Amino acid sequence: MRGHRFTKFVPAEQNGNNKFDQLFDIFQQLLLMTSGDVSEAMSWLSELDRQYTLTNDSYGIGDFFDDLKKKGYISEEKKDGESKIIMTPKAEKSIRKSALDEIFGKLKRSKSGGNHHTPHLGSGDELSSDIREFQFGDTLDQVAMTESIKNAQVNHGIGDFVLMEKDLEVVEREQKTTTSTVVMIDISHSMILYGEDRITPAKKVALALAELIRTKYPKDSLDIIVFGNDAWQIQIKDLPYLEVGPYHTNTVAGLELAMDILRRKKTRNKQIFMITDGKPTCLKEGIRYYKNSFGLDRKIINKTLTLAAQCRKLDIPVTTFMIATDPYLKQFVQNFTEINNGRAYYSNLQGLGGFVLEDFQRNRRKNVK
Repeated sequence: MRGHRFTKFVPAEQNGNNKFDQLFDIFQQLLLMTSGDVSEAMSWLSELDRQYTLTNDSYGIGDFFDDLKKKGYISEEKKDGESKIIMTPKAEKSIRKSALDEIFGKLKRSKSGGNHHTPHLGSGDELSSDIREFQFGDTLDQVAMTESIKNAQVNHGIGDFVLMEKDLEVVEREQKTTTSTVVMIDISHSMILYGEDRITPAKKVALALAELIRTKYPKDSLDIIVFGNDAWQIQIKDLPYLEVGPYHTNTVAGLELAMDILRRKKTRNKQIFMITDGKPTCLKEGIRYYKNSFGLDRKIINKTLTLAAQCRKLDIPVTTFMIATDPYLKQFVQNFTEINNGRAYYSNLQGLGGFVLEDFQRNRRKNVK
């Protein structure tokens, strides 16, 4: 009796286009890891090719580089007499799309419209499946013609067709609302401490969320904040180039800026997503920085918790994604979450995207008050 025979798997040779797609997927990951440095990403790709034989005799790294130029993903920029290869807006958009597919790829498609549904009916944006009697103020496009004609025939006969107001039935509308979201990303030194890259997954999640909102919920707003010793707002197009700095963690500055942004939004549904891996270790008092990296500093923690309470008063839930498992950090996050009445997730790097999506979907169903 013959058993199974196992041999080394050798994948079939791919043509040029497929080779480009294969290398391009890897190249996009490397661009995020190198903060948008095309030259460094190409060097890493060449090293990976040397180790794992990604190319063949008919299509090499040089061919891939030429195709990147021809397809408009990279271009040459001259500055101060020196040439530098940079990403184009087309490449930035492709990275956002790739992050969306990678992180939210299993998301089931919902109804078209790209807005957030609420249980409220009446004057809204999208027709539902509910039928009711005509009321003053209903529009013609709401009239359910089949039901209305049927009522007219029942009420007045089929000899001489007469359609009266009382015969009309309309399709109910669902009210929809928009959501304003601020994503806070920790760029303190601890995000790359101990040889673990935590900033790249954070960037991927922010990129995926940005692309999801742009394509699926275009009426929503998304703002990105980074915080280290200070906090500042960045554009979505700047995300691939984001780098960790030699910073402490000024969570207070990030929350204050997020609150300022959301105060200016006219939407009722507002939320903050905070991605961090460490404790607050910094405050700014005037022009002076108060820092303490040795454990949880009461002065810093109390100020942070005070802002959590202020967010709650403004009806702004803060969802904290803690990329750490230290017990004392968990206790701080639990206190912060309880005061804010928000949510907290203790995520590993692989599960971060799923948690963000879960909470974003849950908040989309939040009722308008």
